[in-house]
Parts: sequence; structure tokens; C-alpha cells
Amino acid sequence: MLKSALTVGLWTLASRLFGFLRDILIADRLGAGMVADAFFVALRLPDLFRRLFGEGAFSAAFVPAFAGAVATEGERAARRFAEEAMSVMVVWLALFTLAGVLFMPALLLVLAPGFVAIPGKFALAVRLTRITFPYLMLVCLAAAFASILNGLNRFAAAAAAPILFNLCLIAVLLFFTSYVPTAGHALAYGVTISGIAQLVWMAVATHRAGMPLRLYRPRLTPGVRLLMRRIGPGVVGVGVTQINLAVDTIVASLLKPGSVSVLYYAARVNQLPLGVIGVAAGTALLPILSRQVHTLARLSGHRTLNRAIEFAFALTLPASVGLAVAAVPIIRVLFERGAFSGADVTATAAALIAYAVGVPGTVLAKVLAPGFFARGDTATPVGVGVAALVVNIVFILILVVPLGATGIALAASVSAIFNAAALGWLLIRQRILYLDRALRRRVPRIIAAAAGMGIVLWEVMEHLPKAHGALGWLRLAAIILAGVVAYGVLGQALAAFDLREVGGRLSKSRG
Repeated sequence: MLKSALTVGLWTLASRLFGFLRDILIADRLGAGMVADAFFVALRLPDLFRRLFGEGAFSAAFVPAFAGAVATEGERAARRFAEEAMSVMVVWLALFTLAGVLFMPALLLVLAPGFVAIPGKFALAVRLTRITFPYLMLVCLAAAFASILNGLNRFAAAAAAPILFNLCLIAVLLFFTSYVPTAGHALAYGVTISGIAQLVWMAVATHRAGMPLRLYRPRLTPGVRLLMRRIGPGVVGVGVTQINLAVDTIVASLLKPGSVSVLYYAARVNQLPLGVIGVAAGTALLPILSRQVHTLARLSGHRTLNRAIEFAFALTLPASVGLAVAAVPIIRVLFERGAFSGADVTATAAALIAYAVGVPGTVLAKVLAPGFFARGDTATPVGVGVAALVVNIVFILILVVPLGATGIALAASVSAIFNAAALGWLLIRQRILYLDRALRRRVPRIIAAAAGMGIVLWEVMEHLPKAHGALGWLRLAAIILAGVVAYGVLGQALAAFDLREVGGRLSKSRG
């Protein structure tokens, strides 16, 4: 599992780095103004449905069924099941995409009602979202191919696919902006172009993996019916997370101009640990647990979950502390140029600190959810997700007036922590998870090492002179290096982890 998670994590890290380059260019060209707000909403809507139907509910229901079919019936039966599912998915997604383009104004009245009050902003958002919406169908089909590869224990191609998204947006910003009314239009076209690129990439990777697919006339076979029954609760469960994001956007659209953009930039930085750690661990964990459940290897399943939780804690706690302590220099170095002002830096850094609080909760939820999904249980996380949605809304109402956009980010963190705690409690109560001695011993030491790292970071920041431009990048690199070294030394000294043991696990996996 560790090797698979690192494979996904490294490719995701590469994607995030290209994503930072993309966001630096967006901040330079758009800043945090009206066009930026309109584009980020245009990106949010297809992305919301992509996570809802493609990478979210479909993957959670399909991967266990596909991996189980490979383990018990062989690859030929699994391939037939995948072809049946894809045939139904293509038709459904085409109809849904067409409906979305036709009824876009009504959708945006729900998602961004505050835009109506600003002349031209709502109409611009509608135009940009109609351009980006076909991305939904394209990337959902790409995600279906990714689910097949993950079920075959092949993670690299799917993890690398988002790099194409970032490269396409960088390319249109650099070379296409002068041919369209605004940089926002160029970015919108880049989103849809990236969907085509990702779909072709994943289709070729699946074919090379020995799983070429053919599309048939859509039929609701018994396997597809079972998949749809499992997708239903999954849509609700994943939908709760996406509704949380939609609520954030709705409320932010009602705040002062630029609030949607501030939350976007802060969330993008926050996504680095979430993507590299959370997506990596969750993606690698689900097919492994599914095979262990189907082969009745329950003890191995308990060990796998414990090590995944330990892995998540060891990486998310220092990431959370580091983002919170160094929020201002991170945002300043990444985005303060062109149309992105010093006031935007202050507002975005405050939102990043609030988001950083929830990093451990968000990643742990991604690690714990496969404990249910691997058993075909997509319903249990739904109740937890609904409760987390209620928590998010309540805290938004409490925090948004005194804190503005920062209150929205902090409410999301509180909701994420609640979600992870509830999932963990239910796994323990249902005897799916037992916290072993190694995990109970190491987690408090990981917390101590992360806290010590935070103190070191603060001291380093206080003593390093302020800098801009290339010197600003060097200062940020020195801060990050100090944090990595401090956490590694403290973690080893406190026996929070053993780097030799990690190396041994990697060597064993490689062998």
C-alpha cells in the first residue's frame, strides 16, 4: 500500500506544482476581481458534478465491484462488467451535459446568486460556464477509465492525468488570451480542451494495461443495476461534500467582490497536502481493502487501515502546522504580483490558516471511508456526511459575519474534523477498525513532533529578513527546509516514526 500511495502521491505532487504555476499566472492576469470570480464559478460547477458523479460516487461503487470481479471471476468477466457500466455512463452523461448547458442561468442563480447584483458579472459567469460544462462529461469518462486502472492496481497514469489539465490552462493563458475577450474566456476554453486530453490519455493507458473496452447498446444488466444501487448512496454521500463547497460559493458570492477568488486561491494551496496525501492514500487503499475483504483476509485489513491512519497523521499534522504558521510568506511568494494586491495576500493568508486547521480531518476521512466502501457499504458514510453538512452550515452562519470569507474556510475545517471523527468512531463501533498498539503509541509523538516543528518555523521566520522576488522564493525555501529538517529530527528523536522502517517497507514492496 505504501508504494502505491507514494506513486499516486508523487504524480499528484507534480500535478500540484504545475497547478501552482497555473494559479500564479491566473493571479497575475486576473487577480481577485470580477473576471476571476466568474471563471472560478465556471470551473466550480462542472468540477462539482465531476467529483459527484465521476471520481466520487462512481469510483467508490465501481472499484470494489471491479476489483472483486478480478479477484474472483478473472479479468474477462471484469472487463465485460466495465464495458456494460461505461456504455450506460456515456449516454447518461451526454444527456446531463446537454441539460446543464441549456439551463445554465438557472443553475448559476442557485450557485452564485450574489453575482446578479453586479452589472455584467452574472452574464459573464453564464458564458464562461457554458464553455466549461462539456468538461464534465469528458473528465467523468476519464475518471471511469482511472477507476478501472486503480482496480488493476495501476495508479500512475490516472495520477498523472491532472497534469494535462494544468498544462492546457497554462498554454491558453500564454498563447490564446489575445484571441478572446478576456483571460477568463481563454481559461474556460482551456478547461474543455484539457478534458479531451485527459480522456484520450486514460483510454490509451487502459488499452495498454490489457483492458481494451468496447461500447455496446446500453443495457441495465444485473451487474449494472447493482452498481447503480451502490452509486445512489454514494452520490448522496459525495454530494454532501460537494454541497458543502457549493454552500461556500453561494455565501461567498454574497460577500464583498473577490471573496470567491480569495477562497479559491487559499483552497488551491491547501489542496497540496490534501491531494498528495489524502487522494494518494484513499486511492491506493480502496482496491487493497476490497481484495482483502473478498478473500476474507480480515486481520490484514485491520493492519492496512492502521498503517494508513498512521501514514496520514505523520504527513498531515506537520503539513497543517506548516501551512498555518507560514501562510503569509506562502501566499505572498506565490501570488503577489500583477493584479494580485497586498490586501489580497492578507485576505487569502487568513483563509489559508482557517483551511489548514481541517487538513488532518479531510485526509483522515479519505483514509477511513474505504473501510466502508470496500465492504460495499456506501450508505453509512452518507449519514455522517449529512451531519457534517449541517455542522458546516451552522458554523458558516456563526462565523461569516465576524470573519467574512475566513469564517467560511474555518467552518469547512470544523466540518471536516467532525466527518473524520464520526467515521472513525463508527468503524471502531462496527469492529471494522481496531487501533493497534503501534498506532496508539505513535500518534501522540507525531503530534509533539509537529508542534515542535511549528515553533522552529516561527523562530526561523522571525529571524529571516523579509524579501520579495527571487529572494522571497529563497526565503520560503529556507523556511520549508527548516520545517522538514526539524520535523524529521524531532520525529526520530521522539520515536514518532522510523525512517529505516519506511525504507524497509518500500524495499519490500519493490521486491
